[in-house]
Amino acid sequence: MSRSSSPGSAAFRSSTDSGYASASNSDTEGNDVMFTSKHLQFLNRQLQFLEPQEILRWCITSLPHLYQTTAFGLTGLVTLDMLSKLKIPRPQMVDLIFIDTLHHFQETLDLVDQIREKYPLVNLHVVKPAGVNTSEEFAQKYGDKLWETDDNRYDYLVKVEPAERVYRELDVHAVLTGRRRSQGGKRGDLPIIEIDEAGLIKINPLANWSFQQVKQYITENNVPYNVLLDRGYKSVGDWHSTQPVKEGEDERAGRWKGQQKTECGIHNPRSKYAQFLMEQEKQREKAALDEALRKASLEESSAKTASS
Repeated sequence: MSRSSSPGSAAFRSSTDSGYASASNSDTEGNDVMFTSKHLQFLNRQLQFLEPQEILRWCITSLPHLYQTTAFGLTGLVTLDMLSKLKIPRPQMVDLIFIDTLHHFQETLDLVDQIREKYPLVNLHVVKPAGVNTSEEFAQKYGDKLWETDDNRYDYLVKVEPAERVYRELDVHAVLTGRRRSQGGKRGDLPIIEIDEAGLIKINPLANWSFQQVKQYITENNVPYNVLLDRGYKSVGDWHSTQPVKEGEDERAGRWKGQQKTECGIHNPRSKYAQFLMEQEKQREKAALDEALRKASLEESSAKTASS
């Protein structure tokens, strides 16, 4: 796999004089995607009036190294089904990225198997938190209920770091997301195209659609979906932070119920605080390694003393 020097595969450059902005990968010739700020505004105005299928076709023909990130929510499933019907040649097909936090509902994992069966031509990349493969291993390494004791660290370990790692490994330049304005919260003024601080291009092809439009498409096209949707859930994340939604509540009202947060970190700005969390994690890992080396040294000394 090719790698680049930054998490979003690109350095984001901007000039206040020219209004120039670009997402570019210095390691890969010919794969630069560049927008001036005015061009980005123009594209958002034009794409705003297109159907999702038209936006997807534009993405496929315009954006290299394009992937779809999905937790297999309804909107992501609609996007996947639409892509499967665009008659895309294999080299241009959009691979899926699924972040397995190790804390998904079993119903979500069952759906992943159904998706593999329904769409056998699509490549699915599954990424997990570094160094662990099960929720038990995660709890043993980081403690029970880390999402309660340090939710920022939890988000970093199970979502942010795995996402940035897989973006590097796959050399991702652009991603399709399942976010929509009708989901409420910070997504109320969501554009079709946005570029994050690391230069990663994010496209929200169904930004204009309502929950009812999404649900209608799922029904009419016989798309497999998470059975939790039939039990009052509208947005499904980890089992410990997801609840059914009451009548009249926003779609994502069941996520982090009673908390101020509305996003897990993947779609938040890569701020100085995010960098601080990363540095904290590196310090914890170094401390753990130093302690393991210290114990190993003591055991070796004890063994030598016992044998002498």
